[in-house]
Amino acid sequence: MNRDGGVTASGDPGRDDDEPLAVFEVRAISKAFGGIAALNEADLQLSGGEIHALIGENGAGKSTLINIATGVYPPDAGQIVLDGTPAELGGPRAAAGHGIAVVHQERNLVGAFSVAENLFLGNQPRSGGLVSYRRMFGEARLRLQEVGLDIDPSTEARQLSPGQAQLLEIARALSARCRVLFLDEPTSSISETDSEHLFTILRGLRDRGTAIAFVSHKLEEVFGLCDRVTVLRDGRNVITGRRLADISRPDIVRAMVGREAHAAAARRRSETGAVRLRLDAIATEYGHKDVNLTVHAGEIVGLYGLVGAGRTELARCLVGLGRITSGKFSVDGEPARIRNPYDALRSYSLGYVSEDRKGEGLILSHSVSRNVGITIWDRVGGRSGRVSERTVRPLVMRQVESLRIRMNSLSQIISRLSGGNQQKVSLAKWLAAETEILLLDEPTVGIDVGAKEEVHDLVRGLADQGKAILVISSDLREIVQLADRIAVMGNFRMLGEIQNTGEYASVSKAIMEKITGTPSVRHAG
Repeated sequence: MNRDGGVTASGDPGRDDDEPLAVFEVRAISKAFGGIAALNEADLQLSGGEIHALIGENGAGKSTLINIATGVYPPDAGQIVLDGTPAELGGPRAAAGHGIAVVHQERNLVGAFSVAENLFLGNQPRSGGLVSYRRMFGEARLRLQEVGLDIDPSTEARQLSPGQAQLLEIARALSARCRVLFLDEPTSSISETDSEHLFTILRGLRDRGTAIAFVSHKLEEVFGLCDRVTVLRDGRNVITGRRLADISRPDIVRAMVGREAHAAAARRRSETGAVRLRLDAIATEYGHKDVNLTVHAGEIVGLYGLVGAGRTELARCLVGLGRITSGKFSVDGEPARIRNPYDALRSYSLGYVSEDRKGEGLILSHSVSRNVGITIWDRVGGRSGRVSERTVRPLVMRQVESLRIRMNSLSQIISRLSGGNQQKVSLAKWLAAETEILLLDEPTVGIDVGAKEEVHDLVRGLADQGKAILVISSDLREIVQLADRIAVMGNFRMLGEIQNTGEYASVSKAIMEKITGTPSVRHAG
């Protein structure tokens, strides 16, 4: 057992004799911000030729540990050890000099720069003191081939899909010839196909001796890809370097959240209220044609499709962020003419949780209180229009507590929250507004298994109160767990609807038949 009751790789503080020597370690690392402990004597050991899962709830300290390991933050206490020798990382450049690289959850690309320029940013090949673009583009093609990214190096980064952008980030890390690679939620915004391609690359890196730390909230990825696991809770180790073959999913979830997780049964509601949201033969500027959809009071409708199906673009048009060019869009039986999200909220009680929380869902430089309270300011403002913080804070705190948002205070700046807690704030502001119709686009992206369970319970509770809810998710299991009906979209058209039975195998089979247009065939063997 380790100092906090967690289990080490070998069942005691040491390591097994036949285990490879750790090429990178953090030993008893502690870090506090504003008097709040983010890490408390945390440990992590990474060996070459191994993929090591680093998991925990939002706010457990994973990102802080990665930032210390890559030289962004100095530790308050503890040691960083490379190849058995203590080392000090004076910053990210020093870490890169030691062969330590990181791919963050949020993209760090310059959209106006080319793929090649992003790939070698800060490390451009030079000739005679000047940047050699000929060499840079030639070497870029080789680096892109390593990750299977078939794209012209002169392409602007803003034109890349999320999956391509993720692979470019991986290629950039590899161009520095890293020995240690940290990946923070690398699949949170890419398709299953792109994820599988990424995993193939990571397995190849592992087989070449790279030490990889993989952060993910998707346990199926962790078990399918990783060799060992370290679990953090409240900044401390509860599991340290344990073989995944020796631990069960319930044990990991229990370690993460400190309690048993319950698997809620899929919804199978047959009785619903009146139609709240109706689309009849809708066409949009994005290319949708003949889209028909209804959402009733007390109903959760799932909208599923592969990446590029047009789901997010449809939701954006419903709240005025895109233009509906023909067809009928009605709310509560009346034609809806929505100019922007504010109009959607005030005139139609319709809220929209965007999948782009940083670009559209949040004001990163503002506090938790301001971000959550922004949807209710005009409701609680006095005759003068001035908003009293004393009036807003109790309403905000109710949502913060219901979603278990981890923060220092309501005054904490949003950019200083973990990604998962930012996602909760983007949801909380619409709950505070008490909207009657909710469009939720990837509502649980980037949040841990315990928080996802809480959000699912919350969404079910809202439907039970009579709210009409449309959920867009790339997680098919989430759709099957939450939805009463599932609408399937492909190529900006509706491909059909499925009444959800709650049986994942049969429902997923029916969905894929809608998407491919052909019955699924089971092969023997």
